[in-house]
Amino acid sequence: MHRLQHLANRSLIAGVFDQSPALVRTKAWETACLVQSIRLKTQGPVEQYGLKRFSTAEATVILRENGKMREKTLTMDTLNPQVKAVEYAVRGPIVTKAGDIERGLQQGQKHPFTEVIKANIGDSHAMGQKPITFLRQVVALCSFPELLNSPSFPEDAKQRARRILQGCGGQSLGVYSIASQGVDCIRQDVAVYIEQRDKGVPADWDNIYLTTGASDGIVSILKMLVSGQGRSRSGVMIPIPQYPLYSAAISELEAVQINYYLDEDNCWALDINELHRAYQAAKEHCHPRVICIINPGNPTGQVQSRKCIEDVLHFAYEENLFVMSDEVYQDNVYSPDLQFHSFKKVLYEMGPEYFNTVELASFHSTSKGYSGECGFRGGYMEVLNLDLEVKAQLVKLLSVRLCPPVSGQAAMDVIVNPPLPHEPSYLQFHKEKSAVLGALAEKAQVTEQTLNTVPGIKCNPVQGAMYAFPRIFIPPRAVEEAKSLGMSPDMMYCLRLLEETGICLVPGSGFGQREGTYHFRMTILPTTEKLKVLLEKLRDFHIKFLKEYASLEEPKR
Repeated sequence: MHRLQHLANRSLIAGVFDQSPALVRTKAWETACLVQSIRLKTQGPVEQYGLKRFSTAEATVILRENGKMREKTLTMDTLNPQVKAVEYAVRGPIVTKAGDIERGLQQGQKHPFTEVIKANIGDSHAMGQKPITFLRQVVALCSFPELLNSPSFPEDAKQRARRILQGCGGQSLGVYSIASQGVDCIRQDVAVYIEQRDKGVPADWDNIYLTTGASDGIVSILKMLVSGQGRSRSGVMIPIPQYPLYSAAISELEAVQINYYLDEDNCWALDINELHRAYQAAKEHCHPRVICIINPGNPTGQVQSRKCIEDVLHFAYEENLFVMSDEVYQDNVYSPDLQFHSFKKVLYEMGPEYFNTVELASFHSTSKGYSGECGFRGGYMEVLNLDLEVKAQLVKLLSVRLCPPVSGQAAMDVIVNPPLPHEPSYLQFHKEKSAVLGALAEKAQVTEQTLNTVPGIKCNPVQGAMYAFPRIFIPPRAVEEAKSLGMSPDMMYCLRLLEETGICLVPGSGFGQREGTYHFRMTILPTTEKLKVLLEKLRDFHIKFLKEYASLEEPKR
């Protein structure tokens, strides 16, 4: 009985009320307990211990009547409403369902498929991409300096590790970086990288801030920009479709979201007339203060032209807007006739009047590109033309989180300071980088071509980034069924796809889309073999879906 009482006192899940003679003298609420499975813990029926089983609801009533139940401080009624407003489709209900199915498969549950293929998120290593050897070597050496004496590591990796460690207090990766902006020598390497990338455009390392992935920098800048009440509340212009980080951060900060729509019929190009339309309409109810651009695009995979970028910067100059340029996919350009243009370089080439005036924050990350090191949470932002007093406030804001992960800072250093042609690791590094980017380019083409052979699916060229965002025709009968179920039609489509094929995609409604159009986002990260399986299953599912909800209306191309 002593062992049972101990279990009962510790348990907090299912309802049991102890009526044993040894405890009958105590008050009811002192002996009430919640036990998920006394049978499992005691290896026998609870009745043999003199226990009476109560439901959780009955036990709750007993506890309330005896003064031991109080309301929780934090409930859905008292929760910050801005938290409830946050949505993040990339890890939304479809992904939760995929996890449940995957666990079920592992436990022997039967499904029409043998594995879940997760094409919902840009997590390269989760899809089988191998780490870049040189990056892992440098981080390993920084993490365990005793390896600096090992002949197994190349000298150029050791040189970089020594330099990073010398910039860390105590020469240890386990310290906070001395400056909240990040380790000085890494910020200096970032500045050199930017100058080389932009072919001589000057970069001041004092304008470089290392961040916990690009997301940390983006949210920090938005925090600085949001102010005012009512019609003076800050408005944030974001592309539609967009990466849900932006809409989530805007909701959390109670800013005003201003949608400008990318031109799907023109390969998701950014239309300057659409910027003017969105801006003028927003001025009626907020104060537009910032414009966000994702280039190459997520989820749309387009690469913006230099002319387009110049138009955006001119627009920002004329309307006095802060520019946020999300450039985490700058290494991911697959179309041979296109190239990445940084907003900073274009701004510089527009002349001193623009370059010394327009406030610009640009962002990069270890998570994408060719390295795919999402877990290190490394990133940086370069912020130009910030008021000096405001700059001090930004440093103060970043100081609150002490510093970004120093291991992530070290990983970021390798991205911006890779092996040079004369160094021993260069050939292997170049081979691995080229293999990753070459495979992505091949898979981008395969994805586009295959999807465009499916009736009722239209996919723009995947020019860059890691995603396709095809438009899908959903028959009116399916649209009505989805509405009756209280969900968006593309959510129902992706849920059915998951349940019938094991393919996990994200509905376009989670990224934003024009009224009456439906899409999904899929990554091109699975191995070529698995990607072909995914596309084949998707084609068969879509044709079956169209037949199931057949109507007289022809699929839109």
